[in-house]
Parts: sequence; C-alpha cells; structure tokens
Amino acid sequence: MSILVVNSGSSSVKFQLVDPGSGESVASGLVERIGESDGRVELDHRGESVERTQHIADHGAGLALAFEMLSDAGVALESVVTAVGHRVVHGGTVFYRPTIIDDAVVQQISDLSNLAPLHNPPNVLGIEVARKQLPNVPHVAVFDTAFFHSLPDAAATYAIDATVAAEHDIRRYGFHGTSHHYVSDQVAQFLERDLEHLNQIVLHLGNGASASAVAGGKAVDTSMGLTPLEGLVMGTRSGDIDPGVIMHLRRSANMSVDDIDALLNRRSGLIGLSGVNDFRQLQQRIDDGDAAARLAYDVYIHRLRKYIGAYMIGLGRLDVITFTAGVGENAAAVRADALANLEGFGIEIDADRNSLRSKKARVISTDSSTVTVLVVPTNEELAIARATDDLVRS
Repeated sequence: MSILVVNSGSSSVKFQLVDPGSGESVASGLVERIGESDGRVELDHRGESVERTQHIADHGAGLALAFEMLSDAGVALESVVTAVGHRVVHGGTVFYRPTIIDDAVVQQISDLSNLAPLHNPPNVLGIEVARKQLPNVPHVAVFDTAFFHSLPDAAATYAIDATVAAEHDIRRYGFHGTSHHYVSDQVAQFLERDLEHLNQIVLHLGNGASASAVAGGKAVDTSMGLTPLEGLVMGTRSGDIDPGVIMHLRRSANMSVDDIDALLNRRSGLIGLSGVNDFRQLQQRIDDGDAAARLAYDVYIHRLRKYIGAYMIGLGRLDVITFTAGVGENAAAVRADALANLEGFGIEIDADRNSLRSKKARVISTDSSTVTVLVVPTNEELAIARATDDLVRS
C-alpha cells in the first residue's frame, strides 16, 4: 500500500506514489504546461518512462490523464493508495503540523493566499482535484512552514510596528521546512548520533535556496522569511535586499507592485546577474571568461558564507554542516568555495571526497575536521508520505 504525494504548482503538478515503509518510489510523474495546447504528462514506473502530449485544459484534466496513464501501466490507485499527501507552501500561524484535509481546512489554506499568492492558490487547486479523483481516502496537508514554527521570537520577529505586524500576520515563517526537517533527521541517523545533541547548519541549495540552523532537532533560525524571497541568492530570486530599493523603483522607475514582484522573484538572482540560472551553464560561462557569470557566482557564494557565519555564531557550537538539493548535492565547487579557508573554525574539506559524485549520503570533510561536513540527498516526497502515513495511522 502506498501514499500518493501531490505537489501542485501554477502550471504543473508533480506526483509520486511512495511506499512510506521502504521509501521506494513506485511511480512518479509530472503534468506540465497546463492550459496550453502542448501540455505534457510524463510518467516513470518501474524504470520505464512514458509520456503524452496534448491540450490539458486545467489541473483536473491533467491529473485525470495522469491517473489514466497509471492505470494503463497496471497501477490501480483506488486499490493501492491509502492516503494522499499534499505539499502546501504556507501554513501561516494556523497550521504547524500535518493536517487532515476537510472543506474547512481547504478554505483556511485558501485564506492564507494573501501570504503566498504564487503558491497557495495552485496548492488548493491540486487538493480540490485530487479529492474529487480519490474521494474515499484521507487527504493530508503537509506545510513547508511547519518545521520553522519553533523559531524563537527573536528570530521570527521583524523590527516593524508591532500592531501593523500583528494585524497583517507579518513575521518570519521560513520555507523548505519539509526538506530541512528530513535532512537534519537523516544526518543524525547517518552519523549514528543523538539528534537532540547535534547542532547543525543545513543548506538547501536548489533553484530556490535556503539555510537553517537546527539545534537538538529544532529549527532556531532560517534564511527565508514572510515569503520565499528573503535570504540566499537564488536561481531567479534576489534574496536579501534593502527594502528601500522597492520604494526607489516605485518612485523613480514608476514600477508597479506587480512589476517589482516579478523583477525580484523571476528576473533576479543568478538569472538577473548572468542571464542563466542553471549552475552547469553558469560554470561553462565562467570557464569561457564571462565576467557577468563570474560576478553572479561570487555574489552567490558571498551571501552563502554570510549565513554560514551567522549561524555558526548563533548556534555557539557547531557539529555538522550539510549540503542538499540539486546544487548542494551536485556542485562540488559551490561546496568547496562556501567553506574555503575556514580551517580556523574547525572546518576542513577533503578535495577528493568532495569531488566524488554519488546519490548517497557521504562525508566530504577531512578526518581531522572538528565540524563534520556532509552531502545528504533530500527527499521531500518521502518525508510528506511518511508524515501523511503517520497521521492517518494515528
């Protein structure tokens, strides 16, 4: 029996059928270009990949086609799915643990869309469609913000008028929490150490990127804030920026709020500085002598090192630094440059270990490094599946 994990975006839906016990992915797929004439559904099942290209009118049509393809592959969802786990980006202050979905919960998630206008509406669409397709099994919402509900007030609070902040739910929520929670737990298991006695920095570096400080299994700081825009330099997002830039662009460039939103979320970060947001392309441009690509990389590393340094001080004692997600797991140069010249802080990277490519968890620090440096693959789908299974069983 398996858990169906659904991650619904604005024009795409990712799905995966997961055995929560073994961690095996039974099937996975992607519905993309929803609403376009050349919509596509890709399905991977037992090592075989099939796809269909056709007009996909909406999320409902896309998931219906995906379920039809699963049936054609011999997977009868009604027979094997015990529950559906949904990734929901923003839980606000309302949701901070996995939650059984009913009509009231759907409405509350929708009401939180003012905090996550790019993410929560498509999350709700995916929930509504999946509940219609699979009405006889429980559906569970797992929130990206939940792991950071434990942030101390000093880390969660913005220094603005307290009344305004309270009226509009303005605080630091943090994101990628499912990944940070999963990876920090995996670190303790991999090292065979007690999670409660570990102080960790987890670096989730993908197209979206975030850092967290985790003490005794609980998050005590993170780089993303009210929205996923704050923090590290990302593929298309600026990360930290002087708020005065927003007022300046409004006044001097006559840019609307939506224009500025699009600039900072979609045309900034690596792509804004260099024209590309894929690290492989960025590295190729650097190798070809592209000055803009070099600057983009240097800005990315500079911001990353600032957060590592801040969290080292915040934790007081640091045991482990872990890299995860697409860039963190695959870009050896990023790992080496992020931790370069930190031997005085007990951090030493082994060049040979760091250059090794593997899909398994591994140590990349030297034997003499007092801080252990790891690469640990994240698996948000498995984390969602297990959280869903645990809640349904309980």
